[in-house]
Amino acid sequence: MRPKRLDAKSGCAVEVTLSIIGGLWKPLILFHLLDGKKRFMELTRLIPNVTQRVLTQQLRELETDGVVLRNVFPQVPPKVEYELTPFGESLAPILVALRDWGECYRTQRNAITAKRAEFAYDRT
Repeated sequence: MRPKRLDAKSGCAVEVTLSIIGGLWKPLILFHLLDGKKRFMELTRLIPNVTQRVLTQQLRELETDGVVLRNVFPQVPPKVEYELTPFGESLAPILVALRDWGECYRTQRNAITAKRAEFAYDRT
């Protein structure tokens, strides 16, 4: 596991936040857990491009950081569920804001791309 930057070299708390939730997969994992408990295979279906190894690693790091709770049920076959801790739930407004910004950006980029294509067509 990678070391955490709890003492940000830049002195900025954003660096600390990104040390915990940054990367490609952690925000997606956290966003899907906003809806409630998920089993490992549910997460793999919701995030199809992540490998099982990386998903396991990211979940372990989030658990170590106190953001995700791992519940193991003593049964055969083993049942494991992941959910946000109360501290992890405090990330909800941040994750929703990231989603909203991404949707806005995608819409804006599509509009710009469409205008460029229209302009290029008009020039021919």
